[in-house]
Amino acid sequence: MNKIDFTDLDGRVLRTFLTILEESSVSKAADRLGVTQSAVSHTLGKLRAVLGDPLFVRSGQGLTPTERALALKEPVQKVLDGMRALTEGRPFDPQSEEMQFQIAANDLQRELIFPTLLREARAEGIRLRLDFVPSGVPDPAILRNDRCQLMLTPLPPDGPDIFQKRLLTSPLMIYYDADHRDPPESWEVYCATEHVEVRFADGRSAKVVMRGVDQSQIRPATVTLPHFNAIPSFVRGGDLISTDTALMRQGPLASLDSAPLPFACDPVSIYMVWHERSTGDPAHRWLRNRIERIAGTMAE
Repeated sequence: MNKIDFTDLDGRVLRTFLTILEESSVSKAADRLGVTQSAVSHTLGKLRAVLGDPLFVRSGQGLTPTERALALKEPVQKVLDGMRALTEGRPFDPQSEEMQFQIAANDLQRELIFPTLLREARAEGIRLRLDFVPSGVPDPAILRNDRCQLMLTPLPPDGPDIFQKRLLTSPLMIYYDADHRDPPESWEVYCATEHVEVRFADGRSAKVVMRGVDQSQIRPATVTLPHFNAIPSFVRGGDLISTDTALMRQGPLASLDSAPLPFACDPVSIYMVWHERSTGDPAHRWLRNRIERIAGTMAE
């Protein structure tokens, strides 16, 4: 029986293993890692040889992990976290290394912060790559599994290993087309008005941010959409309305008219959220500081 050569298990190999485990597909893992399928297949072959286990078996259109692969998930993640911690005290110059981050954010947070951040970084000669995934109503698992390194959301997930910082607070507003209607002037009229709303992939509505009101009295949405960017096309030229934060006037809903809600409702806060493993990383700290500074100028 061959001895396992642990020196073959470097960080790239372990990251590839976790990505295949999460995607259940060599091709999807390759897309996420930014490498070829043959490179992922080669790495998987090395892992199988070193560990003496097939790790994944073909099942329909995807791959099913073996019991050994499932048992390795947590210890492999801990090893990668430990390797990352080794770099926390390193000399850091953002202009001397390429940085890449996976970020979970919906339309508003993505378009409000990151175009400015990227333009500033490029102007300073900083090599920065940003990959975005929708956050919806976020699950802490995507931070714990390192599917993203940062999240911007009004609905921060909770957990002892999850860190958060409030960036912005904004009241909710009514968005409408003033050429075709007036905004609702009372709670009763608002409840009876036809709405456009966003519904996330998990089936939950963006209305979860409306707190302090009885949503059961509000008429069911006439149109539900997967993205905030699609709202203006349905509101312009008609009498439908949408309810979103005042920040949307600087983002996806800038082309619509807006008015305050005709009833009391708690404001909405946007949070920056990350896993504890990233707290001390200098590149991650650089990103958080940039985001916080840009958000601060918007609040002013």
